[in-house]
Parts: sequence; C-alpha cells; structure tokens
Amino acid sequence: MLTLLKSKRLITASEMAEKFGVSLRTIYRDIRKLVEAGVPVITEEGKGYSLMEGYTISPVQFQQEEVNALITAEKIIAKSKNQSLIQHFGNALVKIKSTFRGSMHIKSERLATNLFVLSTSKKRVENKSLSSLQMAMTNFLVVKIKYQKVNTGEISEREIEPVSIYSYDDIWIVIAWCQLRNDFRSFRLDKMLEHTVLSKQFEDRKFDIRAFFAACPEESIRNDLNLKSPSKMGK
Repeated sequence: MLTLLKSKRLITASEMAEKFGVSLRTIYRDIRKLVEAGVPVITEEGKGYSLMEGYTISPVQFQQEEVNALITAEKIIAKSKNQSLIQHFGNALVKIKSTFRGSMHIKSERLATNLFVLSTSKKRVENKSLSSLQMAMTNFLVVKIKYQKVNTGEISEREIEPVSIYSYDDIWIVIAWCQLRNDFRSFRLDKMLEHTVLSKQFEDRKFDIRAFFAACPEESIRNDLNLKSPSKMGK
C-alpha cells in the first residue's frame, strides 16, 4: 500500500480496494494502521489519499515476473520506431536495473538475450516528437508545429495545446486544441515536420477523450476505451 501511495499524487480508497481485491472497510482500517505507525498519510476529503511530500520509503524490490515484464516492454518499444521513446525508456530502465539484486541481473540478462519481438510490417512510421509532446501535455505548455496534412500534403504552421495522446495501428496521434481553428483537432506525430515547445502555458480545458470518441467509427478504439457508444474524431 505504501508503494501504491508513493506511485501516485492522489489515490482513492476505491482504487486501492480494486487493486488489492479487498473491501473499502479493509482499506480504511489499513490506512489507520499506517498513520498509527507514523506514516504521514494525508487525507483530502472527497478526493483520496497521498503521502506528505518528501517522505521516502525503502527501495522497491522487484519480483521476477515484474522484471520480465520490463524486459519485454523494452523489446516491444525498441520496435516502435519512436526514437525519443526508445531513448527515454532505455535511460529509465538503466536506473531501474541499478536496484536489482545480483541474481535478478543474471536472470534479466538471460531473458533479454533469448527474447525476440519480430515484425513483418513494411510500414515505417517514425517520429521524434512523442517525448516533447508528452512533456508539453503534462505541463500545460503550448507547442508550435509545422504540420503536413495527411490527404493533401498542405503545410501549415499553428500553435496547439496537447490534451491527449494515443497510438493506433503503430501511428501516434495527439489530440490538441488548435489555436488556428479554435477547436480540438487530431495531429499525426509523423506528419509534424517541426515542433517547438513554447514557454507559455494554457488553461486546462478539462478534455474528455471518452466524449471525443463518442461517435468514432472504429469499433476497436471504442472497445479499448470501454465506450458503449462511439465519438467523433477531430479532422
């Protein structure tokens, strides 16, 4: 429970109950036990729980299955053709591996040597902007882009406010408020010829991706989002 509390800024009792497969009553009881043990758990009424900023816990010990999942993710990401994602995941994994015990190092290296992710796809959809757009989205920063339309090839410059990012058929797409069109639009990252994250911030527009896809014609997207009825994609 401590690890889960540390992993999120704010988490509800319902989320913890679902994660551990226990009742809300059990979660409330265990939260009280943590507080009694001196753990600075902060309760935000009607919102959830968090740990006091600066509080640290003992280094996490990974299970073998968790290490295997990380190695597998590394192999899959390496096939993504997304250089920024490959680089940053690789850097993060090096830090994670530094916490492994000696035997876990040996096992992870054995798996990495004998695990392969193969692809017969001839598509080569590359982009170098994913990490920058993720950073801009989480920090509410405007991004200036030079964009080439998919159908016409027309090139335009515009400033966008990224609010959501998703991948479909190996293509990464950002949904953003387009200041040029004054509406939400979808932009393929591989069609961004240039991008610059600006220092100016934008206001949170409370974007709801489920509503955005409420009439989406692609059933697979609706299923991934657990939508009972589809959403209209921006053009």
